[in-house]
Amino acid sequence: MQLTRREWAAAVSVAALGGAEAQQPASSPADELAAARERLAANRDALAKQEVPMALEPAFQFKA
Repeated sequence: MQLTRREWAAAVSVAALGGAEAQQPASSPADELAAARERLAANRDALAKQEVPMALEPAFQFKA
């Protein structure tokens, strides 16, 4: 399956927004922090499963 950077970013953002809607809002700051860490870990794991070929990586040119 070939995805462009824009298609990949759209799929990731839709997945992140869909997961945020399904969760109930936390009542205390500690609960909100724990929920944010869980979402971050879930997103990190989802991104780690995706292989991004070098052709899709943006070209960077750093100049000092």
